[in-house]
Amino acid sequence: MEQYLNKVLSYPFDCELLLRKQRSIKRMLLNENKTYIKKRIAILGGSTTTDIKNLLEIFLLYAGIRPEFYESDYNKYYEDSAFPNVKLDKFQPEIVFVFTSIVNLLYKPTFMDTVDTVEKKLQAEYERYEIIWGNLKEKYQAVIIQNNMELPYEMFLGNLDSSIKQGTRYFIDELNEKFARYARGNTNFYIHDIHYLAAQIGLLNWHNRFQYHAYKFAVNYDVIPIVANNMVKIVKSIFGKNKKCLVLDLDNTLWGGIIGDVGVENIQVGHETPQAEAYIEFQEYVLLLKKRGVILAVCSKNEFSIAKAGFEHPDSVLKLDDFICFKANWQPKNLNIREIAQEINIGLDSMVFIDDNPAERQLVRDTLPEVAVPEVDSTDIFSYVRAIEGNGYFEVVSISKEDLKRNATYKENQQRVGLQKQLASYDDFLQSLDMHAEIKSFKKIYFDRIVQLINKSNQFNLTTRRYTLADIEKIAQDDKYMTLYGRLQDKFGDNGLVSVIIGEKKEKELHIDLWVMSCRVLKRDMEKAMMDVLIGQAQIAGFSKITGYYYKTVKNKIVSEMYKDFGFNLIRRTGEDTVWCLNLDIMDKKNNDFIKIGEDCNE
Repeated sequence: MEQYLNKVLSYPFDCELLLRKQRSIKRMLLNENKTYIKKRIAILGGSTTTDIKNLLEIFLLYAGIRPEFYESDYNKYYEDSAFPNVKLDKFQPEIVFVFTSIVNLLYKPTFMDTVDTVEKKLQAEYERYEIIWGNLKEKYQAVIIQNNMELPYEMFLGNLDSSIKQGTRYFIDELNEKFARYARGNTNFYIHDIHYLAAQIGLLNWHNRFQYHAYKFAVNYDVIPIVANNMVKIVKSIFGKNKKCLVLDLDNTLWGGIIGDVGVENIQVGHETPQAEAYIEFQEYVLLLKKRGVILAVCSKNEFSIAKAGFEHPDSVLKLDDFICFKANWQPKNLNIREIAQEINIGLDSMVFIDDNPAERQLVRDTLPEVAVPEVDSTDIFSYVRAIEGNGYFEVVSISKEDLKRNATYKENQQRVGLQKQLASYDDFLQSLDMHAEIKSFKKIYFDRIVQLINKSNQFNLTTRRYTLADIEKIAQDDKYMTLYGRLQDKFGDNGLVSVIIGEKKEKELHIDLWVMSCRVLKRDMEKAMMDVLIGQAQIAGFSKITGYYYKTVKNKIVSEMYKDFGFNLIRRTGEDTVWCLNLDIMDKKNNDFIKIGEDCNE
């Protein structure tokens, strides 16, 4: 069943099959033994949205998110947001999709309008949406995802439409820019770019005027799965469901030809042939992924010395140093991929594997179902890019400083591992790192990174709660919460913000609602430093107890006994979920011996 779901729900997918079998696919997804994040999602539509909602649910379930929906009545998106709505108030959405399109434009330009009239219409149209967004933000503090506007099927003024201010093209471009400007200036607001999506699909396939008049579908029924999948990319990114590592084959994947047979000088990469240029373009794309924080690794059946020589080719865009892990040998690729995950210290479900060979792809699918292995066409190099982008593996809603330096951070980790092997004891290793931590209450400058860390951390995550940026903004300003972030640096470099604790104050007790830490700093005693600061602040605030919770998942077993290690007493066990309590009145033990706390890390 898992293989079937991976096949039908991975891009490129069969839209007709998804539309026809959506109910049975939903049943299969719900029958999976999976831990879901539950989210309340409102869809405020300017057209018929039920089928979009149904496919949205399927793709969300596939991503590990179980939605509960509120769906507005047909074309009631403005009324539901601008006026009192008891039903929506009771629902309290965490995410709101405003699904509108050009069919919802009220103020359309005509060629008879003056330029001043066009500008007034444009401002009036935009202000309608500003009212929607402002009301939704004020009432629900929810994440808002707004469609921008696609182009119409027809251009009344033909080519002239794109150059005069009375043209529809000008009007839509300006309105979309106003939407984008609002997104740049407002947190928790994201654009669902149907302008690009419609162009990618093709306007002739995007629009179906008969279906609109008959059923009020704003988009062609046949492309609804693509639209829903594109919407889910944003949600996955918000809640840390995107991937971290791109694992690449070499021969006929990063260059043309088998390097062991033809030699470095004869591989297809460069500007001599169309095929060679296509590989250059794919390498350029991969390098851009690396620059914004995607980890790169190689998994190739090859002699190591011969494989690495490929990156010495004068036209190769990628260099050996761009890869965090390089596996070129003759053992099965599934074993190599497992070793890569262990060496980098990430989960298999954080990895995407691209290989031109269908037999190798199937081996990894069969033996490592957690790894994403998209279907690609070895005769079409650009299918590699389409597969990565179509599945939204590395979709981002923001780019943090930690993203930009992620590859450098993993290389620093490799230096730490090398140092550890040289020293006689682990304590000597920790002492030699010369670690400094900054552990303080949440600061606005770190909100994006805090949200990212919360939603991406799976191993060191005690309660598995997920929060949006709006949630963190609210918590940081609420006196009933105690918050801590932790930054760590050592002699090899700055690890950045790596741990977050949120504690809820309940009379004389502090309850740890959330505690996460990056897997990059596991076994460096950062958790001990965080606990020491938490205990100290709780004692100063007059709390008598700290209560901690552990909710088991398939990935967080590493922290199942952590509270016990800190001297907490077990007070309740429900299955494998546990509740722990620490009496602060008699607590004077220091946990951390190797990290200096209180010295600001470099920003």
